[in-house]
Amino acid sequence: MTAPADPTSPVDADFIGIGLGPFNLGLACLTEPITELNGVFLESKPDFAWHAGMFLEGAHLQTPFLSDLVTLADPTSPYSFLAYLKESGRLYSFYIRENFYPLRTEYNDYCRWAASKLSSIRFRTTVTEVVYDASDGRYSVRTEGGTTYRSERLVLGTGTPPYVPEACEGLGGDFVHNSRYVQAKPDLQRKESITLVGSGQSAAEIYYDLLSEIDVHGYRLNWVTRSPRFFPLEYTKLTLEMTSPEYIDYFHTLPEETRYRLESQQKGLFKGIDGDLINAIFDLLYQKNLSGPMPTRLLTNSALRTATYEDGAYTLGLRQEEQGKDFEIRTEGLILATGYRYRTPDFLAPVHDRIRRDAQGRFDVNRTYAIDTTGRGIYLQNAGTHTHSITSPDLGMGAYRNSVLIRELLGTEYYPIEKTIAFQEFAV
Repeated sequence: MTAPADPTSPVDADFIGIGLGPFNLGLACLTEPITELNGVFLESKPDFAWHAGMFLEGAHLQTPFLSDLVTLADPTSPYSFLAYLKESGRLYSFYIRENFYPLRTEYNDYCRWAASKLSSIRFRTTVTEVVYDASDGRYSVRTEGGTTYRSERLVLGTGTPPYVPEACEGLGGDFVHNSRYVQAKPDLQRKESITLVGSGQSAAEIYYDLLSEIDVHGYRLNWVTRSPRFFPLEYTKLTLEMTSPEYIDYFHTLPEETRYRLESQQKGLFKGIDGDLINAIFDLLYQKNLSGPMPTRLLTNSALRTATYEDGAYTLGLRQEEQGKDFEIRTEGLILATGYRYRTPDFLAPVHDRIRRDAQGRFDVNRTYAIDTTGRGIYLQNAGTHTHSITSPDLGMGAYRNSVLIRELLGTEYYPIEKTIAFQEFAV
């Protein structure tokens, strides 16, 4: 699709993707060769960028290269990770490396490579408002540049923004969320003390990175988490079968209260720490402490209750939950590795009455990923752990979900969709 000569003229499309993370980028790749589908993808950023603040040396994905943008839907796609490696002249090097897990910077470069080959993406395009015209059954997507895009169907891929705990809302100073860690690292390392809050993979990567250079810069380093321990990511094969069409079928039909209970219990299945990294952290602690105790603390069961900023330092009010004891930590540097949480985009406000909500106020996502009252107008990428379980954020299930979305958009099954892949039975 080419931009109109007059930027104020409406642009009609079969569907409009809003936001361009890996999932909508995968949809763009998979729909590029389908002549019957005329789609457009709108992204406010100037180019593709995925967690650029966490490009730590050696950091890799927690899913294999087969979980790229397209392969599990179409192994012959020209937008596969292997095609990227071949064109980049690194296919044999990757083969000799004998490691299925791409580096994070490598995966981002792959996504940028794929995006550069697509005709349907509009970067530097910020959506300001979505309205619905009942007279022709179309949504009008208005942008800052003045162009309006119209379609009967939308695919939301705006992602999950960084989450700042309530205790830190409005807090002054220069604290950072882990999404900006790489950019903030030089300033952090000039401080006398650094405290890291959180216990997922990002927190572990940052702790290892800062611990590696603790004796070079001489700061004190604290790692605080409310979790009772530093949980490893559960990555056994029968557990991985929960990222399957069968488990989605099972989970989606459970009562709402059961799904919400399971959602809170299953975080360790996709938010835990790589087991090798946990062991590497212990080994590094052992090595660093050979010549004497390092100024570092690891505190579990410690929930952040309050935070204040004064005279260039933070005072964190914490509670050891198993003991029921309150204590404080004073620190100059503060890193919040507190994850991401979905927030309904403001541009959806004019069509709020067309979106289904559950009893908790979250999107009521149907089995085929629609959230609107018709069940075929507005579709959701990610942000559905309460309806589709751990498959929602899983990169490996992105191609499956996009195959389903393409079937919904096209009316026929363009890419074969697996119905059963698991050996185990989830329901009776």
